[in-house]
Amino acid sequence: MTGTAPFPVALSLAALLLASCGGAADTAPPSSANTTPAATATPATPATGTGTAAWNGTLRTQVVGTFDEPWAAAFAPGTQTLFITEKRGAIRAVDTRTGRTITVPGAPQVDYGGQGGLGDIAFLPGEAAATLGTRTIYLSWAEAGAGDTRGAVVGRGQLVCASDTACRVENLAVIWRQKPKVTGRGHYSHRIAVSPDERHLFVASGDRQKMDPAQDNGNTLGTIVRLNLDGTPAAGNPFAGRGSPTDQIWSFGHRNTLGLAFDADGRLWNMEHGPAGGDEINIVQPGANYGWPVASNGEHYDGRPIPDHAPGDGFVAPVLTWTPATAPGNMILYRGTLFPGWQGHALLPGLRSEALIRVAITGTSAVEAARFPMNRRLRELVEAPDGALWLLEDGENARLLRLTPG
Repeated sequence: MTGTAPFPVALSLAALLLASCGGAADTAPPSSANTTPAATATPATPATGTGTAAWNGTLRTQVVGTFDEPWAAAFAPGTQTLFITEKRGAIRAVDTRTGRTITVPGAPQVDYGGQGGLGDIAFLPGEAAATLGTRTIYLSWAEAGAGDTRGAVVGRGQLVCASDTACRVENLAVIWRQKPKVTGRGHYSHRIAVSPDERHLFVASGDRQKMDPAQDNGNTLGTIVRLNLDGTPAAGNPFAGRGSPTDQIWSFGHRNTLGLAFDADGRLWNMEHGPAGGDEINIVQPGANYGWPVASNGEHYDGRPIPDHAPGDGFVAPVLTWTPATAPGNMILYRGTLFPGWQGHALLPGLRSEALIRVAITGTSAVEAARFPMNRRLRELVEAPDGALWLLEDGENARLLRLTPG
């Protein structure tokens, strides 16, 4: 990898928006088992892009800025402005053409601690031509409850940029709550994905480190839920006739989903952390049970075995698993053309592995294809409109990096 100096500071955030109108991560200790398939610290397979020189498979990195415990990021549709959430409860925005960063008021009050705080951020892609710089914004965060309990929530509001320096979140209201609130500050998951037709929200609801509730459909712990854009249960959900909150559930038997993305064919994929090994990628199917904590291709932190997935066990087996754990921060399915040969592949920034992992996907099959060692814990990866990759490190003074072919 090669590094360059940070971008110069120049254009404003709102100019970009208006122009478009017309922790404590869940990491696992070492394990002696083998990675499935074998993990290799290798560069990408060299490839040639149409009309470009051959790519040697390395990454070029540019340092753009630093952030305090960043957790998630997303580009505002139709712009080159990247919005970043920080766990303590701040929203920052970066003009990726210039490197200028501003703070965005209107973030919610969060229950900060452990894996909790301000979480995911999402927009509606169809609002790329929204007037006056106003767009729907979805945020997730950890919310305190009665006593010593807490849980994940999702809120919807408007991102409004009225001038060059005045951008804020307005009318933010909670539209979904994880049920029930429980003790502890782990495994919130709270990743958000918008369906390709922009009619539904899919929200990952972690098991909150309670394990067994992931097999009980009387709650939403250890599930992926499917909602209307206003947070109400979507019609046609697999358990729609069983009352709330069961009528929200799309799939269950999940542990801690930190990656949620649709492929070009409309399939929903997830990435979830196992305990001491057993990180996995799945194709998410309605009504399906993914086995946690009854089956998992890993083991508990104290060494107790967990039965592996097996034919006929009633659970949907993962498409790909890792042991030892790589503990990805998130997952994207790459759609651009800047990185030749990567279209449709999954890219995962590793917390424990400290590497960017590329997973080649063919139809419903997946295999690890390459690793790019970064020597830092990696939290979040986002694809820019031009196909470049924007990578956030984990923790305090975490760098924001722009990655392009070397």
